[in-house]
Parts: sequence; structure tokens; C-alpha cells
Amino acid sequence: MTDKLTPLREQIDSIDAQILDLLNRRAKVAQEVGHVKAETNAPVFRPEREAQVLRGVADRNPGPMGDTEVQIIFREIMSACRSLEKRLAIAYLGPVGTFSEQAVHQQFGHSVEALACASIDEVFRATEAGTADFGVVPVENSSEGAIGRTLDLLLQTPLTINGEVAIAVRHSLMTRTGLMDGVNVICAHSQALAQCQIWLNNNYPQLERRAVSSNAEAARMARDDASVAAIAGERAGVQYGLGVVKGNIQDDPHNRTRFAVIGQHAVGPSGKDRTSLALAVPNKAGAVYTLLAPLSQHGVSMTRFESRPARTGTWEYYFYVDIEGHVQTPAVARALADLQGNAAFFKVLGSYPTSLT
Repeated sequence: MTDKLTPLREQIDSIDAQILDLLNRRAKVAQEVGHVKAETNAPVFRPEREAQVLRGVADRNPGPMGDTEVQIIFREIMSACRSLEKRLAIAYLGPVGTFSEQAVHQQFGHSVEALACASIDEVFRATEAGTADFGVVPVENSSEGAIGRTLDLLLQTPLTINGEVAIAVRHSLMTRTGLMDGVNVICAHSQALAQCQIWLNNNYPQLERRAVSSNAEAARMARDDASVAAIAGERAGVQYGLGVVKGNIQDDPHNRTRFAVIGQHAVGPSGKDRTSLALAVPNKAGAVYTLLAPLSQHGVSMTRFESRPARTGTWEYYFYVDIEGHVQTPAVARALADLQGNAAFFKVLGSYPTSLT
């Protein structure tokens, strides 16, 4: 076997040397790009450009390595090269170990400074103030719907949505020992408790369920208190040294959470984009139908429509709408111009590349 492995290992060593040389050649070019950007004060991170690169490598990938694995590798290459220009600071809903932190690295790679924030409000404040270059906030869950606080803040902020990240949410029940002996309370974020409600009713209906600020906080509590079990993801379990009682306890096996990347700069077209809007209508019959008619007239597809109370006390609503395409796409631009004319309130929350997953 050794006689057969030795030449193969020598081939791998030779290929690795070539990869290392190419990586550093790429890094040097990236540094030159950084110098050009610095001259014009252009942003270091261009979501549309990185989305195009990642889609391109998947399109050109001959295998046997899978497209997802190739994109993960190239994401980290771009992250490392980008950090030679500037190490980006990314605010997210902490603490360490949350799905929000996972979304940060899925979007930006690991060559960034991840800043854990205590609340969604703080993520927006840090990004608006420039303490963070970008923020990552949850927008909606496939089981439990929209994250209301994020929608409210998107109405008020000068920031725009620069990207989206979709995370497969896999919840585990965990304790300090990996056993339920002595446990009298199960802690998790309210969304996680809701996403695991049927499983909990069937298996631990007698135990108290307590909502806390995040699943990672629940994991920290379970680490410090043997009477606490946490519902959290694998990352949080590893971070806090917990044992898994039962994995994949979410009621929906396809459970996903969508995150928005928020930033200071508008994003150009990538070729496969989404535009998010916030709208309100005059209080008259047929107003919503009239409002949205331009989308059909101009052949623009709507992928999401959600209402939320305007909190004025008069039964008024804001509507959150996602459409396919970029604001610079002619059909979308024409549709939005007509739509704005029908709206009592109109705000483009952002045009950005659609999630790769």
C-alpha cells in the first residue's frame, strides 16, 4: 500500500505548492485592487462582485468536488484577500454561538472581526455609527414568520439591505452532562421554543419552558446550571461544552432562517437580485390591489408580501414586499416608479444579491 500511496502523496504535495503560489499571487492582486479602491474611497466589500464570483465558480466547477464545497473554499479565499485591504467589523445578534454568528461567517468568511451585540437594536446602532462596517440581523423564519423588530428598524434606519443569508436551523436539546437528570427548565429564544413546540409537548410536557435573549444565552445558562437544558445549535453547544440529549428536535425538518446584511452603501446589480420594499396605502377601497398592480403590468415577480401594524392606533399597516430583480433593471425601475405613485408611503429597503443557498 505504501508503494501505491507515496507517488499519490507526492502529487498532492506538488499540487499544494502550486495552490499556495496561486493563492499568494491572488492576494497580491487583491492588494492592488485595495490601493485603487482607496484612491476613490470605494467600499472594500462589494456584495454583487462576490456573488458573481461564487456563482461563476459553481458554474465552471467540473467536479468531483461539489459546488457548495467549492463556494465555501472560495468564500474564505476572498475573505482572506479582503482582509489584506481591511479587516471588516461585522455586528450581529450575540452572544457567540448564535445562528446570527453563523450567518456572519457564511456571508463574509472567517477573516473578519465579528462583534456580538446584545440586541437587534444594537446591531443597527453599531452599523449606523460606523463601529461596524456591516450588520447581520434575522428577518424571517420559515416556521414562525417575520422578525418584527427587524422590520420596524428597517423602516427607520438610513442603512440599506446589502445581502441576504439563509441558514438551515437545526435545534438540539443540550445539557451539561448530555442527560436530563435533575433538569427542571428548558431555556431558549422564544422563536426556538415555538419551532420545537410539538416535540417538547410530546417528550417533556411537564418541564417549564423559559424564553431568554438567545439560544446561545440558554447554552451558557445550561453550562452553569445542571437544572437547565438549552435548545440551541451545534455551534453554541461546542462553544459552551454541552452534551446533546437529542438532536434535530425542530418540528419542521426544513426549518430555515433568513438574515439580512445591512450597510451604508447601495449595491449594484449582480445578475440575480432581490429588492425589498416597505409600503403603505391610502385608506380607501381597493388600495392594496391598485398599489401592487404595476408589478404585474411590468412583469415583475413578487416573492414576499407581509403586513405589520403601523402602531398609530388607527388600524393602519405597513406592507413589506420582496420582488425579483434590481432597482436598476429597467422593468423593475418602471414598476417602482408607478408603484410609488400609488403609495401613501414608499421606501426601498435595498436591492441585493439573492442568497446562494
